[in-house]
Amino acid sequence: MQAMKTLHDWLAHCDSLHPKTIELGLDRVRAVATRMGLAFTCPVITVAGTNGKGSTCAMLEAIALQAGYRTGVYTSPHLVHFEERCRIHGEIVGADALVPFFERVEAAREGVTLTYFEFTTLAILCLMASSKLDVAILEVGLGGRLDAVNIIDSDCAVITSIDLDHMEFLGNDRETIGREKAGIMRTGRPVVVSDPVPTQSIIDYGTEIGADVWLMGRDFNFSGDKQQWSWAGRGRRYAGLAYPALRGANQLINASGVLAALEALRSKIPVTAQAVRNGLAMVELPGRFQIVPGQPTLVLDVAHNPHSIAALAANLDAMGFFPTTHAVFGAMADKDLAPMLKKLGPIIDRWYFTDLPTARAAKAADLYATWRQQETRTDVDASTHTSPMQALDAAVAAADPADRIAVFGSFYTVGGVLGDGVPRLHAKHLAS
Repeated sequence: MQAMKTLHDWLAHCDSLHPKTIELGLDRVRAVATRMGLAFTCPVITVAGTNGKGSTCAMLEAIALQAGYRTGVYTSPHLVHFEERCRIHGEIVGADALVPFFERVEAAREGVTLTYFEFTTLAILCLMASSKLDVAILEVGLGGRLDAVNIIDSDCAVITSIDLDHMEFLGNDRETIGREKAGIMRTGRPVVVSDPVPTQSIIDYGTEIGADVWLMGRDFNFSGDKQQWSWAGRGRRYAGLAYPALRGANQLINASGVLAALEALRSKIPVTAQAVRNGLAMVELPGRFQIVPGQPTLVLDVAHNPHSIAALAANLDAMGFFPTTHAVFGAMADKDLAPMLKKLGPIIDRWYFTDLPTARAAKAADLYATWRQQETRTDVDASTHTSPMQALDAAVAAADPADRIAVFGSFYTVGGVLGDGVPRLHAKHLAS
């Protein structure tokens, strides 16, 4: 304990406690939380799903802030710095502010072996619970039913799109995975399902436990043209809305679920139409189809499964013509890599595969081999690199000013560029 004085010290300690990176289950983490007296006195919104969780949390936060509420947000993983996982009233918490709450978890642990995620989740939840919040927004890390975040009973659950990911833990099909996500529902409380094609398992479980299920197309819907969009739910409508500041066609689906959740909680955290408009216009979230202006254009996206890769492909296609599209790509080894690479094949003209600083990652050479097996174009080349920054440097060196560079895949890939590469790319822009 005496040796652990900084956040870095505590994160190293958390990393050494458990032999597994992931061990789903609530018994251990709930026992520690009980000893800590962990409880929230404000409304809680829990967000689960395969894709769209981070965007949903960011939009909920932005609107609530505009409505004058003191917000707390927990998301994972982070892009560059661990502290990004927690925001209080719109600001990332400081490393020093987290340390006392790691100490509280350690004091309550009493020999219980927690994973890195469980230990850090407890510390952040404890910080949030002590921050006099008006609303807490919690993103599920993996699954839902057995995720550490699910020790907290939420006032409203949101389930975003469901796709095949983390299948070794959650199941091999959408129905099984959907049932795991549905575990964040609570009897008698609203659950907003923003997936336009929800699994039957989610609907059935909500009915079974008596949750108040909100389905897109039945309880709320949206429509729009190129200039604006509208939303309608149970007893409330918004017309003439500007598109969310987060880019991508899929963000309307996420925003529609956000408005449904806020409508479901209107008696506890009412928001005005102006707060909705301002929040959606001002929301920011790095690494979600983030376009960095300059020459060449840089696109950053944490798309790392077939569903999010399909959305990235559609969004890249909608950007218009670029002479050459360069792709910096790194991903975890357990991802369904071949269909992801195939989906982007028609769009990408030059690949830069990269190693990542984690044992779970696929080697750049293995990504190259998988790509080579299914690439049908003869005019495309690829190279391998030891880090995202090295891969980006190679792409910048090869790109013409009118080209674009897409950096995507794991959070480690995008984070490896955001931590250092964007300022350097800006420097190149200024020099050109």
